[in-house]
Amino acid sequence: MQENPGNVYQRLLAERRAQMAEMERRHRNLGYLRLAVAAAAAAVVWISLASHESVSIAWVLVPAAGFAVLVWLHDRLLRKLELRRRSVAWLERGLARLSGKWAGSGERGERYLDPAHSYAQDLDLFGKGSLFELLSTARTRSGEDTLAAWLLAPADPAAVRERQEAVAELQPRIDLREDLAVLAEDARTGVDPQFLAEWGAGGGAGEEPGTVASGRREVESGRRFAALVWICTFTGLAGLAAVISFLLESARIIGPVPGAGETFFVFLIANGWFLHRYRGLVEQRATAVERAAGELRLLSEVLERLEREQFQTPLLARLRAGLEEGGEPASRSNEPTTGSPGTPASKRLARLRRLAEMLDSRDHFLVRVLEIFILWTPHLVLRTEKWHRRSGASVGRWLRAVGEIEALSSLAGHAFEHPEDVFAEIIESGPDPSGPCIDAEGMGHPLIAEERVVRNDLRIAPPLEILIVSGSNMSGKSTLLRTLGTNVVLAQAGATVRARRMRLTPLAVGASIRVSDSLENGISRFYAEILRLRQILEMTAGTRTVLFLIDEFLHGTNSHDRRIGAHALVKGLVERGAVGLVTTHDLALAGIAEELGERAANVHFEDLIEDGRMRFDYIMRPGVVRKSNALELMRSVGLEV
Repeated sequence: MQENPGNVYQRLLAERRAQMAEMERRHRNLGYLRLAVAAAAAAVVWISLASHESVSIAWVLVPAAGFAVLVWLHDRLLRKLELRRRSVAWLERGLARLSGKWAGSGERGERYLDPAHSYAQDLDLFGKGSLFELLSTARTRSGEDTLAAWLLAPADPAAVRERQEAVAELQPRIDLREDLAVLAEDARTGVDPQFLAEWGAGGGAGEEPGTVASGRREVESGRRFAALVWICTFTGLAGLAAVISFLLESARIIGPVPGAGETFFVFLIANGWFLHRYRGLVEQRATAVERAAGELRLLSEVLERLEREQFQTPLLARLRAGLEEGGEPASRSNEPTTGSPGTPASKRLARLRRLAEMLDSRDHFLVRVLEIFILWTPHLVLRTEKWHRRSGASVGRWLRAVGEIEALSSLAGHAFEHPEDVFAEIIESGPDPSGPCIDAEGMGHPLIAEERVVRNDLRIAPPLEILIVSGSNMSGKSTLLRTLGTNVVLAQAGATVRARRMRLTPLAVGASIRVSDSLENGISRFYAEILRLRQILEMTAGTRTVLFLIDEFLHGTNSHDRRIGAHALVKGLVERGAVGLVTTHDLALAGIAEELGERAANVHFEDLIEDGRMRFDYIMRPGVVRKSNALELMRSVGLEV
């Protein structure tokens, strides 16, 4: 049985803080030692000068060497100390999530929020206190992008089952999740995945990266460029030999060399033309390589950490294999593998890093002087082009692998912190093959702390297709819709759900819960709502059954029009094969269930008046609510009604 997650985090936090305290002590001692060594070096210099060189000043090299070693050790210690600080922050965020005090402390993912999405805004997927903020422990942009994409679109059942297996394998791996969060922190703001993916694909100008036309053009232009580089190198070496022979002749070390002047003149024209002609291209490619190498270096520690892991589940094994040269991308292979088919990504990145460092030396004075003779920068560009041809296509795979593993790690962390939550069973068809199925036992909202959450059972299966939910204000109607929608989103992303048991067929969620007006676009609340209802109706033309969640049907219009419109829309949705929940204050709308017969049912929430105060138990009950609390609420705030 899993140990209490709070106890695990508290124990690890105490260990990390103790390690930090020890490192802080060593940090201070190294600082004092550096001062002492610097003072010793100054003393050696003073003694040497004061003794009129009876003590050689060369002895200063000893403390200087010691100082250099101390600087190196100090830098390593500071790096480890920074990693421990990140670990402490990561564990503190985990404890905050467990205590329910996490809202506003994590990544909110607001850049992924599209008001036109069929459920993102209604189900609080992004923003402060959102589902994304609760789940995400990803520290790279790729990881956040992947997790957001999984929440915004349901996966097919086979993919869901693979993710569930991967999440279950990662759930107890706290060490891996901690390392990923700590090591990937540098890549959080320093890595642009779109640039790296496009650079790795290497498409031609004006063409899509990776197309046949762009690839052929790149190969042909690369061959011409390489041939010119080598030709100009030979002329450059000949010119360099001419210069050397001229200098030796001037020093009367050798006799006259026939044709030396002509050779130098030819070389000057040839190499000068080449460097002028290709200066822009060479500099552009060199700059791109330096930027790509710099960003990939930020990911190298993450990749190296993942390379040390061996996974058993098919999805994780494929992602791990994708970090090896020749490894099959996760989307193309269906067979698990733990082999090592090629050079690890970390070693390939080390080669690119060395090339980038050599490219960076092109600004050195000596290199600038010799550039026209040896073509230092063009040769390095050629070597980076060779690296790019061999490994560039893997860059996108590395980014995808890191992103998916981080997203899976986020879901695994959530599962670890909520051991009572379960994986939903995604079934191809319900108990009755003629229709969809949602069967949830003990379902609660995942954004509500476990000690406060109220759980309800909910079942929709043929012939039942719609629940009409009535109840007083604040009794829990809207929360029920969000509870079901959020758990369906989690289930189809491969995450655990807040329920004791849950089974469902593949669903496309469409919600009208938090639709608002838009002053900028001149759209009223009512118009925005009917646009969303049209969107939900259009979704029924897709391959998945639509789960509609509609809060207070058409409450922006009069009761007569609302009743007619609601009846027609509900019937239209049901006739198109959709299933769902509709809440209402208008008890007249509860009559829809009578018209639809066994295809619909009424349920409700109640309120209680105890000691003059209104209380809610948030328990869903069968049937139609028989009272309203509107007057009691108005009186409770001092209104005379």
